[in-house]
Amino acid sequence: MTQISQAAGPQVVAGSSQVSVDDALDQIGLGPFQWKLLAICGLTWAADAMEVLLMSFALPGIRAEFGLEGASAVPLLTATFLGMFVGAIFWGNLADRIGRRNVFLITVSLGVIFGLSGALAPTVTLLMVARFLTGFAIGGTLPVDYAMMAEFVPTAWRGKFLVYLESFWAVGTIIVAGLAWYLNSVMAPEDAWRWLLGLAALPMLIGLLARFGIPDSPRFLLGRGQDARARAAVDTVARSNGNADALAGIQLAPPLQQARVSAASLFSGSLSKRTILLALVWFGLSLGYYGIFTWLPTYLRAGGMELADVYRTTLLLAFAQLPGYFLAAYLVDAVGRRATVAGFLAVGAVSTYLFLSASGAGSVLATSALLSAALLGAWGSVYAYTPELFPTSVRSTAMGLMSAAARVAGLIAPSLGAMLVTGNLSAALSVFAASFAVAAIAAWSIGTETRGKQLEEVTA
Repeated sequence: MTQISQAAGPQVVAGSSQVSVDDALDQIGLGPFQWKLLAICGLTWAADAMEVLLMSFALPGIRAEFGLEGASAVPLLTATFLGMFVGAIFWGNLADRIGRRNVFLITVSLGVIFGLSGALAPTVTLLMVARFLTGFAIGGTLPVDYAMMAEFVPTAWRGKFLVYLESFWAVGTIIVAGLAWYLNSVMAPEDAWRWLLGLAALPMLIGLLARFGIPDSPRFLLGRGQDARARAAVDTVARSNGNADALAGIQLAPPLQQARVSAASLFSGSLSKRTILLALVWFGLSLGYYGIFTWLPTYLRAGGMELADVYRTTLLLAFAQLPGYFLAAYLVDAVGRRATVAGFLAVGAVSTYLFLSASGAGSVLATSALLSAALLGAWGSVYAYTPELFPTSVRSTAMGLMSAAARVAGLIAPSLGAMLVTGNLSAALSVFAASFAVAAIAAWSIGTETRGKQLEEVTA
């Protein structure tokens, strides 16, 4: 029986000059390929953030054009989340069957088409259909982009890069808030919302064009017995990083886990605990995050704030997300993934009550900024933690399932968040604080730490 050496450097299988994909990428090291992949996936991730959040900025103009009042806008807000729920399950499973790269390209293409169609919708019904289809498309970018990033980055940098990718959500938030602020200052809200939807689709188009030069995941290809394509993908990384001779004379070893793991196994055996607890984390975090921030512009407007001031305040809160990401990128390696996720969620629960007790514009801004930083730190760390906990053959499926749990919360959140506008502030924020607290307990209860471990070591 072959044995894997534990010496430093690539782990060579005795007598066969083979290394695992983990060791191959660790030997090649970090370089331009990973930074390029981060930029490409990050651009699409920023575009996804714009698509998810833009309806809260476009809502005043949509209300004005179509005469929507009160809670009649809730179905419009939930349409995107419903589409993302369906898309996350569909595309995540498909990526584990036909490859990351194919879904990598298809979902972004559809996102551009459906995103632009929403800007041209002549009726509320067609706008809802367009938003559902946009959500369906971008629901596939989450499981695929994070599977790709986790499977191409060296072990020592994997946690940071997964947080860096999630930080592009803040970039998208800043862009959509700034764009909404500008558009509503130069044109009527009835016209501004269409321009907002149309311009939000452009970053995704740029991201699509850049994606064609990225190979499929070598881990996925090896698991499918496509050894030559897997080696070609690794060689592409080596050439891009200026280390073409790093694996000269060395072959890629087959995965340690030879049997493919089915999607059903996510709810059985050793994976069931991770799946259920992570689903609780994603659900609880999403319920509070979307419940608060989807309705925050409308809540501030109902409190008497001018529309331009609402967008400026929202833009400031988007900038407040960046310290949360930077801190998460440090903590996932300094103290570990599990403690970082649970810690940020606990701070989010406390911050929610601080926001509830705030009085005065300065206090509201300070507590909401703290809440924004805490929740986005939680998002960054949970996105780093989740793909590391599942085997390659179901990694995209698992990420899609977690995203689906988040979208279920996203479907519920607008109805709960509407209580912010109708005066039930205490009840709404109490629900959201409780959801963060439960998510924090679930994250800590997972019990597995992935810091510094190769993917095969975690999921063996």
